Parts: sequence; C-alpha cells; structure tokens
Amino acid sequence: MSDSHAHGHTAGSYYVPSHSHYPFTLALGLFALALGAIFNMNGKAPGWAMLPGLAAIVYVIFGWFGDVIRESRSGTFKGWEDRAFRLGMLYFIGSEVMFFAAFFGALFYVRNLAVPDLLGFELLYPHYDGSWPLAGKGPSEAIPAFTPMGAWGLPALNTALLLSSGVTVTIAHWALLRDNRRWLVLGLAATVLLGAAFMACQAAEYHHAYTELGLTLGSGVYGATFFMLTGFHGLHVTIGAIMLLVVLLRAMRGHFDSKDHFAFEAAAWYWHFVDVVWLGLFVFVYWL
Repeated sequence: MSDSHAHGHTAGSYYVPSHSHYPFTLALGLFALALGAIFNMNGKAPGWAMLPGLAAIVYVIFGWFGDVIRESRSGTFKGWEDRAFRLGMLYFIGSEVMFFAAFFGALFYVRNLAVPDLLGFELLYPHYDGSWPLAGKGPSEAIPAFTPMGAWGLPALNTALLLSSGVTVTIAHWALLRDNRRWLVLGLAATVLLGAAFMACQAAEYHHAYTELGLTLGSGVYGATFFMLTGFHGLHVTIGAIMLLVVLLRAMRGHFDSKDHFAFEAAAWYWHFVDVVWLGLFVFVYWL
C-alpha cells in the first residue's frame, strides 16, 4: 500500500489504508494449518499437509509487515498512528500476560490444592504421599517413574543468558537514543545470539529430559505443566528473537533514529516480557 492509497490523510487526521487481501489470506492460512494438524494427529494425512497453511501465514507476515515498514519509512504515519501502534502492542503484551497467568494458575492449583487434597483418599490410593513433584508416586500406576528437572545446570545457564540479553537490548536502546548506530547494531546482534543460545540450551534440556530423566509429556501432571510452561515460553523466545532479528536487519540498513523507532521499542518490550516470564518459570517450575 502506498501513500496514494491513503484516504484523506491530512495533518491531524488518521491514516486509513486501502482494502487488503492479507486478513482474509491469513484466516485461510490459519484454517489450513489447523486442519492439516488435526488430520495429521488423527492419521488421516501426512505431516506435509500443514505446509500450505504455514506457507500462506509466512507470505502474509512478509507482505503485510513489509507494507507497514514501507508506509512508516515514507512518513505516512504521524502522531495518531504511533499512539495506536503503542496501545496495540501494550494490549497484545497484556493478553500474553493473561495467557501465562492461566498456566501459572494451573500449576498453583495442582501443587497447592489438588495434590494435597488427594491425601484424603487413603483407601483408594494407599501409597500416595501427596508430595510434589509426583515423580512416579502418583495415585495412578500408569504414570512411570521419572526424575524431576533440577534448577542448577542448564536452567540456571538459560537464566543467565536471558538476563544478559535484557542488558544487551537495553544497551542497544541507549545507543539508539544517542544515534550511535555501531552500538545499536552490536547490542541487537548480541541479543539475537543470546536468544539463539537460550533455544539451543532448551533443546538440549528437552533431549536430556526425554532420554535420561524419563521426564515426558506423559509424566503425569508434573510433565504436563513443565512442558506446557517451558514449551510455550520457548515459542515466545523464538518469536521475540525473530522480531529482534528483523529490527537488527533494518538497523543495519539505516532504519530508525532517536526520534522514530517504535518497531525497536515494540520488540524490546516483548523481549523484556519474555525475560520476566522466565524468572517466574525458574523460581516456580525449576527451583521451588
């Protein structure tokens, strides 16, 4: 969408882009991806059945965001648009807070209410001791024994990596506010590399859990909550690293300055949110 497609964009007005096929294409892509996943999980289709939907989503992401970047670079967006982008990002992060709050709430309910309450059923579960984690000691014999994931080791290393990445992205922000492009690029590059290192360590941790600890998604409620919380957080780290990589590539092309850099701020906000969630995970999932 170019400036010629804007409708009535004068001083003090709000930019209204022309009609776009991207929302409809994205909806079709999401539907095709979900349909392919459902057929695959039920043995009705191979794994590649999800690829058309995924391809449509990637196409929309590149095309739609590319249009927004071009509009921003052309000076189309003014004060109202900047405010809308900021509010939209805040609402999005707020929804992500509620997303993780639901999983942390489930963990709290299981650990502090459901697991202790089962002690009242001694006749049904005579060998149940009500301790957390239920490392193969649950009321059901179907749950195989496993070793819980400890806090010190890869999880502690991942904590150091993410905390360090919070420092490097802040250094990049300070450099941007001073129009220091060298340190902006260096800070962003370091942040992306630290995010990639985090994901590599988490992959190694999952491999260790499955092959050596016997800790899987089938390891009762402990395995389910562990992999749901850490897995979704890993997905968010991946998304945040991709966002920062795009910002890094744009910074290397000369985009952003000390006055106009909301895309950088949005990615940095999201990254700090990911850092805070991980601290909660480290304390309540790994440590306590």
